[in-house]
Amino acid sequence: MVGPAAKREAVAHLKAVMGLSERRACSFVGADRKMIRYQSCRPPEIELRGRLRDLANERRRFGYRRLFVLLRREGEPSGINRIYRLYREEGLTVRKRRARGRGRRSWSRRDRTRAGPMTSCTTSSPAGGASVCSTSSMTSRANPWRRSPTLRSPVGGWHVN
Repeated sequence: MVGPAAKREAVAHLKAVMGLSERRACSFVGADRKMIRYQSCRPPEIELRGRLRDLANERRRFGYRRLFVLLRREGEPSGINRIYRLYREEGLTVRKRRARGRGRRSWSRRDRTRAGPMTSCTTSSPAGGASVCSTSSMTSRANPWRRSPTLRSPVGGWHVN
């Protein structure tokens, strides 16, 4: 969807470069002639825009609502909708926080889980009846920090002869 400003520029370009009439250029662009001739009678609000920009640069983490409160405290009678419109037109946004001076970890969580050893358990039952687990180390996506048991008791409990 193209806005009225872009259509005005397109009609002006067609008139200047190709020498088309306004009527023909408007029909190509798909714009109404009254929209092309429209001139806003709204005042430019230069002081308010400048003050809003200054406050936004001072308080980088403040959005338009908090800036509106600050402007109200200074005595600005404008409403929230006007402040929001000017905030958007000026291209102001809440800026991200900078990363703190912490040291960055060399491993991400994903790397830790992939690179960690996993112990697998192979059971064998000797003559005494207790299950003994022999472990072997291998790399897997499983959680390396999870504890796996090494000795398991038989169903009936431990047998000592």
